[in-house]
Amino acid sequence: MNNGKLKWGIIGLGRIAKLFAEDLSLVEDAELVAVASTNLERAKSFSQKFGNPKAYGSYEELFADTHVDIVYVATLHHTHCQYSIAAMNHKKHVLCEKPVAINKKEAQQMVDAAQKNDVFFMEAFWSRFNPSIEKINELVSHGRIGKLRYINAEFTFYKLDDDPKSRSLNVDLAGGSLLDMGVYPVFLSYFLLGKPKEILARSQFYGTGAEIQTSMILQYKDAQAILYSGFANNTDMKAKICGEVGEIFIAPIWHETQGFHLVIDGNSEHYDLPTLGRGFTHEIGEVHHCLRNNMNESTKWSHKNSLELIEIIDQIRLNSGIKYPFEV
Repeated sequence: MNNGKLKWGIIGLGRIAKLFAEDLSLVEDAELVAVASTNLERAKSFSQKFGNPKAYGSYEELFADTHVDIVYVATLHHTHCQYSIAAMNHKKHVLCEKPVAINKKEAQQMVDAAQKNDVFFMEAFWSRFNPSIEKINELVSHGRIGKLRYINAEFTFYKLDDDPKSRSLNVDLAGGSLLDMGVYPVFLSYFLLGKPKEILARSQFYGTGAEIQTSMILQYKDAQAILYSGFANNTDMKAKICGEVGEIFIAPIWHETQGFHLVIDGNSEHYDLPTLGRGFTHEIGEVHHCLRNNMNESTKWSHKNSLELIEIIDQIRLNSGIKYPFEV
């Protein structure tokens, strides 16, 4: 990869794509050169807000654009696999929005496509690169709070007043809180404790069949994580990480936090670690680092990490009865 600007294309032009594009503009060696939607007018409207990159009315046109180095896939969950693979088959590098796929089978197909085409591929788990989360991982790894015993994390937004045909509540679009939000608390537990020995999970469902509340207990040899995601209520969305000698309290909204408190023996120390922009900049920086160094996967959030995380999600779904009609 040369030393010039890395040229990005974005497909799926919803809210997350807008936030990502805003942060992309803050990265000096990044350039947004193309956007695509299944609706050309929507693509043109999005383009006008971000310096008028090329606007395409189909994803295939963007994949064929020789000026695009890397594609950010921000489409609906159940399309991540097909569009990521299609982009990689055009020899494009891919950053795919979380969850990487609907299940581990799809995620493995995506990893296989990256290896076959010799391109970079990473799940866009932006919280992994948040400065606070990175610092917390360092403190835990170095034993500042002692042996890790307990994690508690939630992610909720009230969405029961959404259109039942919308992405959130439509099982045909892989709707439900677990893939949309629950992956974040599961990520925190996996990131700090690894794969659990046992998973307990129960869900409640909406009239459409979409899951709207899921409570999870992840059992480890010497620790537990109690996690929750939901569309049926709002919470303060704090998170806490507890060891034998100290605790870490992550400020809300914890997955995009700007800091946290470390408490040991009743003494509190605040860490102020603001993100650049909304925080997508940090995962973009990791992508650029990998591409500049001819790496096809990140060492910070590897293919293995994505596969293991979605495997945990698969088990939660199995235990709680979350199903999508299009899966075979």
